[in-house]
Amino acid sequence: MPGHIQDRWYKSETTPSGKTARVKTDRHGTGMRYRARYVAPDGSERSRSFPDKQKRLADSWLTQIAADLARGQYVDPAAGKVSFKQYATTWLASQTTEESTIDAIDQRLRLHIFPHIGSRAMSAFTPGHIRAWCRALQDDGLAPSYQRVIFANVSAVFGAALDDGVIAKNPCRASSVRPPKRETRKLTVWSEERVHAVREALPGPYRHVVELGAGCGLRQGEIFGLAVDEVDFLGGTVHVVRQVKMVKARLVFAPPKGGKVRDVPLSDAVSFALAEHITQCPPQEVTLPWRTPDGPPVTASLLFYSRERKAVNRNYFNMRIWKPGLVAAGVIPQREAGQRFQSSREHGMHALRHFYASVLLDAGENIKALAEYLGHSDPGFTLRTYTHLMPNSQARARKAVDRVFRKETDPDDGPQTAHGGS
Repeated sequence: MPGHIQDRWYKSETTPSGKTARVKTDRHGTGMRYRARYVAPDGSERSRSFPDKQKRLADSWLTQIAADLARGQYVDPAAGKVSFKQYATTWLASQTTEESTIDAIDQRLRLHIFPHIGSRAMSAFTPGHIRAWCRALQDDGLAPSYQRVIFANVSAVFGAALDDGVIAKNPCRASSVRPPKRETRKLTVWSEERVHAVREALPGPYRHVVELGAGCGLRQGEIFGLAVDEVDFLGGTVHVVRQVKMVKARLVFAPPKGGKVRDVPLSDAVSFALAEHITQCPPQEVTLPWRTPDGPPVTASLLFYSRERKAVNRNYFNMRIWKPGLVAAGVIPQREAGQRFQSSREHGMHALRHFYASVLLDAGENIKALAEYLGHSDPGFTLRTYTHLMPNSQARARKAVDRVFRKETDPDDGPQTAHGGS
């Protein structure tokens, strides 16, 4: 037993005759009678009080503490009293991932997590609280994919608290808690006509972003961060080494998503389009901090830039350039006066990457090469995303078998020849 139980109502005294006797204390009959005490792993003393006639319960509690200490599963009762908001804030401050990722998590915590569960003590959570919160996310009308990201952030906080000994279990891992469902909607790829229509609808200085998206598979930030010296016109290659990101409402240069620098084939058609763009809009040197707003300055001769000759802000581009272009091309309707444009998540610039993937798959390109060109670290993700765009396997199978068994008819090998030989 790592501790002992103190009876506050009685104490032991030695009588004049030398014997030990139990006598009442000044606290007899008031307050909690028993106090179970033990020494925690950090060397500090911990205790819990129990009322009269509950000594057996105090013994059981102390026995459980001893078992948890022996199994390495001890959780400090005082640690669990910290609120979810307090613990999550400390957890976020200790993260070492990209600054933009931390910024995004902070936004989700403030908007969708703290208002619902931020004030509850970490040790007071049950699976029921998580189920109720998940339903609140669903009722708020958030996209299922976004709900899953938010849920993953909360589970990560509880997972860290479990590792730190703050809680005994992660309530997000309970069997009765179902994470938000994964979206099963298949991608709808733009037609060639739509790609060309959107290209023609964009203003001249930005028209050729379409070729880099639909013809090279670059992400929006990678297009805005592409410098002229990273386009190898003679070798037919685009070196993707940089993107423009927004961190804490400020633009910065950063490595491509996942830090995956890559080379992408440059076709003649895209090469000619970029050459035309450079002639009309000469590259502009732009300086931004690297990775974080207070990072070291980096200068690049960008192919695309704003009217002020600065890096393109994606929010401005999407609302002022891209969506009006979609309207002009007939992709989305014109917005009503004073209203926002219709939600067009499936018609963002990412649609150009999906078109690029469909073109390569239709031409017989393999998934591993496509994943490399797109900058995916896991070819399995590429396969799961684009498998429905791959050429029909049944048609390929029929053609393969036909090639084996189809024979040219020999003019001497007809019915007449057979009869003549009988």
